[in-house]
Parts: sequence; C-alpha cells; structure tokens
Amino acid sequence: MALRAAILQLNASDDPVANLAPTLGYLRDAASQGAQIVLTPEVTNCVSASRSHQDAVLQAEADDITLTALRKAAQEHGIWVLIGSLALKTDDPDGRFANRAFLIDPQGQITARYDKIHMFDVQISETETYRESAGFRPGNRAVLARTPLGALGLSICYDLRFAYLYRALAQAGAQMLAIPAAFSPLTGAAHWETLLRARAIETGCFVLAPAQTGQHAARQGRARRSHGHAMVVAPWGEIVLDMGTEPGVGMVTLDMGKVAEARARVPALTHDRSFAGPGDA
Repeated sequence: MALRAAILQLNASDDPVANLAPTLGYLRDAASQGAQIVLTPEVTNCVSASRSHQDAVLQAEADDITLTALRKAAQEHGIWVLIGSLALKTDDPDGRFANRAFLIDPQGQITARYDKIHMFDVQISETETYRESAGFRPGNRAVLARTPLGALGLSICYDLRFAYLYRALAQAGAQMLAIPAAFSPLTGAAHWETLLRARAIETGCFVLAPAQTGQHAARQGRARRSHGHAMVVAPWGEIVLDMGTEPGVGMVTLDMGKVAEARARVPALTHDRSFAGPGDA
C-alpha cells in the first residue's frame, strides 16, 4: 500500500493565536497535494521558555483553540492529522502542564492521545539548560494507534533517546513511528539524524519526524531556538526527506510494503533473549 504523508516544519512563537493561521495554511497546502495524513511538530500551539507566560496563554484540552481548529480542518479535508503535541493546562495540584499528542481522524474525532513520557531535564552547556519536568508532568503510558493507513506508534521529542519505547511499539504492531520534536540546535546537530535512523533500523518502521525550526519569537522570557531538519526515514534506514531549516510542508509517498521487507531481511524484533545481570565481573 502507498501512503501519501505530509510533514510540517514550523517556526512557532509563544502566541497560540498567531501560530494557528500558518499551521492551518500548511495543512490546507498538504491536503491539496493529496496528503492522507498530516503530522505537526511538538508544541504546535506555543513555544515558550517562560512558565508564567505559558500559564497566561495556555488552555485546557477542552478549550484549546489549536485542537479545535485542527479537528475541524481534518474533517473539512477528510484527512488524518497527527498533532505532534500541544502544551495544555491540566488540573494537576502542582499546576504543571501536559505535553500531549493527538491523532485526529477524517471525521474530526480524537482517536488517540499520548502524553510525553520522558522529560528533557538536561544541562547541555553553561548557557543552555532545560528542566521540562518543572513545568510539565510526564505521561506513563505508551500508545499505539491502529488506523486504516497503518499502525502508528506515538512519541514526542526526548523520547527519541529511549530505544525500549520504540521496540515495545514495534513489537506491539507499529509500522510507523511519529517523533515530533522541538530539538535543541546543539543536540540536534550532533544526534538528531543518527537517532532517527537508529530507531527506524532497530524497529523496521517508517519514522515520521515533524519539527520546529529557527528562533522562536517570544513576548516574554528567553527566546528559544530549534534545530529543524524535519525528517522521514525508511525502515532500512534511508533518509526519505530532510527539510533543512525552512518552515514548510514536506510531502512523501511511503511504500508500506517496505516495513515487512526490512523485517524479513533482519528479523531482530523476534530475537529477544532474556539474560542475567549485569553484575560485577
């Protein structure tokens, strides 16, 4: 089966209202080019490093304008939409937000939700530190969405570094892995492509990785930058698409037969063995 997919690369600001128009424009463009599914990056609605600003502009899932508009657009165009993630308010007592992905069907219905499991708590350099867990609470459940287009395993950004998540998704039936991101420029330049190709090769899945790119306009707090290079990687590890650093729409046609082909050549997903240790020698 051939699948026509669109990968969006965005340069979102910290203003959810301003971000919505370009996102919808790219989605319309993708639909006009025959996309059956459109994938958006992490934090499609708002890129911000300021917790106080997020508290002022973010909304709960039921009220989020981006979710409402993209559900309507999916229905209007009759396509699937994977919202890479939205930053959303929750009812958590500590006030932390959710970093949540949504899969929308062609009727505009939410068919799957996934909350980012692994929090980006790192000090990359003396001047670049992230503490995602201070503002976002982690999820605790892996999600596999079975659709007429194929089975799609959901993940978000920093999850990419945890290979066991993708192995579990593939062994549960995933043929495609969604890895939407707002990757740091420093770690992106060093690791993004390598990790995406590794996840594809290890699982025999197509990897679909929409991305945020460039410097993100900020009305409050430090302006963030993202690596860009939204990518699609085939099950054998070939790069099908690399969008560079410009915002836009990337169109790909996926031959879903390549999944079975790659897994037949190297059936590593069936070769797990239990083992003892590790222990001291």
